[in-house]
Amino acid sequence: MRDADVRTAVRGLLIAEHEDDADTRIVEEMGVWNGAVRVDVAVINGELAGYEIKSARDTLSRLPNQAALYNDVFDRVHLVAAEKHIPHAEKEIPIWWGIIAALPSPGGVKLEVVRQSSTNPKIDPLQIARLLWRDEAISVLECHGAAKGVRSGTREKVAMRLVETLGLDELRYEVRRCLKDRQAWLGQPVDNQGNMPVSGEA
Repeated sequence: MRDADVRTAVRGLLIAEHEDDADTRIVEEMGVWNGAVRVDVAVINGELAGYEIKSARDTLSRLPNQAALYNDVFDRVHLVAAEKHIPHAEKEIPIWWGIIAALPSPGGVKLEVVRQSSTNPKIDPLQIARLLWRDEAISVLECHGAAKGVRSGTREKVAMRLVETLGLDELRYEVRRCLKDRQAWLGQPVDNQGNMPVSGEA
């Protein structure tokens, strides 16, 4: 069972789940922490949810570091893993992460929920702000009358102004809005139910 097989199953599940929701955008290989790590699939709507895939051919060596970074950003995270990984993975991820088993089946890959996700109890506002490109962040600040003094500043300075200006809920809303409106990810066009060419290791 390859990563591509699991990814195809996850993509199909999410598109079917959100196909009638014009407010949802699905993005593959979304960078967080200024691109330090990329979540396999992100779903952006009233929440920001991440799906991390670990196929039977993968190891879990990177999972602790990935989890630490995802925990600062996502409202929910789902680990989609081959059955053999699940006992060990449960020790490496928070209790609020959902777990979905990826099982071989005659039709490809069957996805089976092992543990439902719950809401992330602690999100880092600065890491949320850092999800935006500089021009997106400036645009948000302009809308809130708070761009003065940072229009020519670094991306980090702009992100910090966002955190100083907006409460967490308003910041999360504005960031999700910008991400849904973004016209290109990794230089590739993405439509409303965007499926990007997949690259990078799991």
